[in-house]
Amino acid sequence: MRAGVALGSNLGDRLENLRAARNAIVHLPGVTPPVLASAMYETEAVDCEPGAGEFLNAVIEFGYNGSATELLQTLLELEASLGRPPNHRRNVSRQLDIDLLYINDIRLVEGDLQLPHPRMHLRRFVLEPLADIRPELVLSGQAKSIGQLLASVDRSAKVIRLTTDWNS
Repeated sequence: MRAGVALGSNLGDRLENLRAARNAIVHLPGVTPPVLASAMYETEAVDCEPGAGEFLNAVIEFGYNGSATELLQTLLELEASLGRPPNHRRNVSRQLDIDLLYINDIRLVEGDLQLPHPRMHLRRFVLEPLADIRPELVLSGQAKSIGQLLASVDRSAKVIRLTTDWNS
């Protein structure tokens, strides 16, 4: 199976936060190559508190041998170990945000897990990096590819491509 994960950070050393998350994810049990990584993007904070700093965002995709619920739980534990406590309020600035976007064409609603991610098709800060690595991907429940969704999403939010080499 292939899994897509969005990474974001707007507190502390944002680049190092995302590098640490990517490096930790590729070493998780069940994660297999190839690992695809988008470019890094700087984006304005969306739905955050007033005055929130800009985010760095990226998307990675990797092979995964395990269940969706196992992967979500592992990602939540990883997020906490890298600086985001489990009781962190939603939609406020954060050192690290890891969102499970999809696993293959699985459609799932189970507790806190919804696949594909229920709002990703509306978020340019997710679609732009995902289009770097999987523009032809059509998510379960969608008729359009990621590239087509990106072309039709609101372009007013700031999304600036910074670098393709952030994995070091």
